[in-house]
Amino acid sequence: MKSRSVREEAVRLVLLLAGLCVAHLGVTLFLQTDLGSDPFNVFVQGLFRFLPWPGFMTHGRVHLLVSLVIMVVLLVVDRKFVRIGTVVCMALGGPIIDVFTVLLAPLIHSERPLPVRLAALVLGCVILAFGMTIVICSEAGTGPNDLVGVVLSDKLGKPFGPVRVAVDLFFALSGFALGGVLGLGTVICAFVVGPAAQGFMPVSRRICDGFVHQFAGRDSLPRGDSL
Repeated sequence: MKSRSVREEAVRLVLLLAGLCVAHLGVTLFLQTDLGSDPFNVFVQGLFRFLPWPGFMTHGRVHLLVSLVIMVVLLVVDRKFVRIGTVVCMALGGPIIDVFTVLLAPLIHSERPLPVRLAALVLGCVILAFGMTIVICSEAGTGPNDLVGVVLSDKLGKPFGPVRVAVDLFFALSGFALGGVLGLGTVICAFVVGPAAQGFMPVSRRICDGFVHQFAGRDSLPRGDSL
């Protein structure tokens, strides 16, 4: 496999950051509806409530710790999926959500009528799926929890959509068993994000390949990780 130039790496990192912003806009819409946490955060919440953590631990720190553990496991299983973007996703995801929370708080919140919140929830899941596929197709790396579905899909030779649903269900049900809170939004997210991401994947691949070709002066390399 040919090495990438500095320009190509920079273009791919910009694509990752753009996808990360889009994905976390969707996450923020989802969270602002107050209809339940996303499956991964149900898992984190369950761990946080079930285990006797030291007093300085918070939900966010448990989230970071779980992400680090997942990343280490993925490095052992297949390090080709873990890139600089994986670290970037871990570091910038929270701050991006904080910014969007300030911007969206006056528009979407728990006091809005339920149909409005449901519409925002579904829209958030779709936006999350699109942003997530841009991050994945940037091939600069993606967040550790999102990589679980990507790696399993690659290793098992199964479509990404059903695998993502299975991973989300595992996180949600495991978290619930440990004491995390399940809500309507958790169920909707578990069944919408995976199939939507599978549908967006070819579009996002064309977008990322086009940007790499235009701004890095080359075609994308052959890949064995199509989803």
